[in-house]
Amino acid sequence: MWHSLSEAHKDFSINYENLKFYQPDYCAFGGWRNEDEVSREIDEYSKLAESFFIIGKKPTFSEKIILRNELVCLQMIIKKRIALEFKDEIIRLNNEFDKPLYDLVNLVQPGYFKRKTVLMGDYYGIFKDGKLVAVTGERMRMNDFTEVSAVVTHPLYTGRGYAKQLVAHTVNKIWDQNKTPYLHVAEINHGAIKLYEALGFEIRRKINFWNFATRW
Repeated sequence: MWHSLSEAHKDFSINYENLKFYQPDYCAFGGWRNEDEVSREIDEYSKLAESFFIIGKKPTFSEKIILRNELVCLQMIIKKRIALEFKDEIIRLNNEFDKPLYDLVNLVQPGYFKRKTVLMGDYYGIFKDGKLVAVTGERMRMNDFTEVSAVVTHPLYTGRGYAKQLVAHTVNKIWDQNKTPYLHVAEINHGAIKLYEALGFEIRRKINFWNFATRW
């Protein structure tokens, strides 16, 4: 997170002395250098976002802030392109699809995808029956790495291989940019982990997402 906001996404960054956050209408995520005191900076950012995440080691925080939950994720990385037969048409989602993209992601994974998240990278989708039913795209970006994110399929259209195709397509597009793809997945999401491993992703490390909210 810190490196993303220092490199490719520095224009989206709110910079404090020891803590960097995305502007909250893009992505309410922040990162810090783990040995520094950041409680004052957390207080300042909480005036901009009622709920937000800090990634990495658990920071100290003031009495003005509450810890809502801890999400333990696996950070996974893939070191090669994915050879896969694409059976469905994959569409790059541009401005005309902002609303259906936002609505679909928040239907399946509410709270993570903000109004301007779509501007953080490229997003791709599969349409069936005249509507967007599955998406995948890019979120955090560094000079040499890009995060695969928003791997979402509408509940009525799961089990058809859409996520597999979209992840493979997104991974290969990232490789076309001479960057290495990686992703984050909740360690309890065994089905998704199995899919990613089948595509060639490897577990790099565990990483914590701390969800905070303001008491104000």
